Amino acid sequence: MRLGINLGYWGAGMDGDNLAVAQEADRLGYDVCWAAEAYGSDGPTVLSWVAARTERIDVGSAIFQIPARAPAMTAMTAATLDSLSGGRFRLGLGVSGPQVSEGWYGVKFDKPLSRTREYVEIVRKAMSRERLSYEGEHWTLPLPDGPGKPIKLTVHPQREHIPLYIAAIGPKNLEQTGEIADGALLIFPSAEHLEATAITPLRAGREKAGLTMDGFDVCPTVPLAVGDDVPALADTFRPYTALYVGGMGSRKQNFYNKLAQRMGYEKEAAEIQEKYLAGDKTGAAAAVPHQLIDQTTLLGPVDRIADGMQAYAAAGVTTLTLAPAGFTLDERLAALRAGTEALERAGLA
Repeated sequence: MRLGINLGYWGAGMDGDNLAVAQEADRLGYDVCWAAEAYGSDGPTVLSWVAARTERIDVGSAIFQIPARAPAMTAMTAATLDSLSGGRFRLGLGVSGPQVSEGWYGVKFDKPLSRTREYVEIVRKAMSRERLSYEGEHWTLPLPDGPGKPIKLTVHPQREHIPLYIAAIGPKNLEQTGEIADGALLIFPSAEHLEATAITPLRAGREKAGLTMDGFDVCPTVPLAVGDDVPALADTFRPYTALYVGGMGSRKQNFYNKLAQRMGYEKEAAEIQEKYLAGDKTGAAAAVPHQLIDQTTLLGPVDRIADGMQAYAAAGVTTLTLAPAGFTLDERLAALRAGTEALERAGLA
């Protein structure tokens, strides 16, 4: 099992620290460094900066938002980043959520599965340097009855095939991801529930495409905190878990809430959401069960973290992306080093 690092969002006051974390991950032999975007920092700028200041580690978008860019622009960006980084770019895509898609980008959040499928087809066609023409439900290229003509990408990517990942949570999205992508970006993964919540639909998609899970990258992001007091470490993640389970999306369209329900936390997920949407963020955080946090993070001494890594590997994870917690840069760097030590103790390095 390989290790990755997730820097999250840029611009939260830790930009210099984030670069230092990426450079330390590069030195330690981590496989990939991911960066996110929502409605603040954009992914490509951050990834180009990290790629320019590192030597070996891959850089990946987790995610580029589909409503933010025309698919041809995403192909241009991917090809440029792959070329500038010397073949170290991984393209992660996702539909975002209804509030961001419609409120920030002005793009209707409808038919996310068919929209994703068409987007991936266009991006791959453009990156292959074919002349771009496409007829679908969501995109038609060139536009009919106008001056447009099929155009070919002029930039040559470093590689013929840039790995393409999709952020997926729901069963239908996971199945389609297995069918059309090279990897899946997962969040709130529980090793105990991973087969039912992710691997089974991914495998169904692979089989639909006549493929196996061999070579497919199952890549969850897992918060990491090192120390002896596991309950106290878990408490630091209560606001984070409450935000996603309670406050992401709308009452009817919260993919993370539904995931918590599929893991057996139906009553708790409803309570967290009710309190969060009522403005009681403290109460929502207090309602998060310790077990839910412990199942979806790596907490404790190095040996306990190693046991958790073994469980993830046994569940089918191929790249474990760590989000190291810490109030200072030194704490985050120490967590990174503990991650590599735990991987070695687990016999997975």
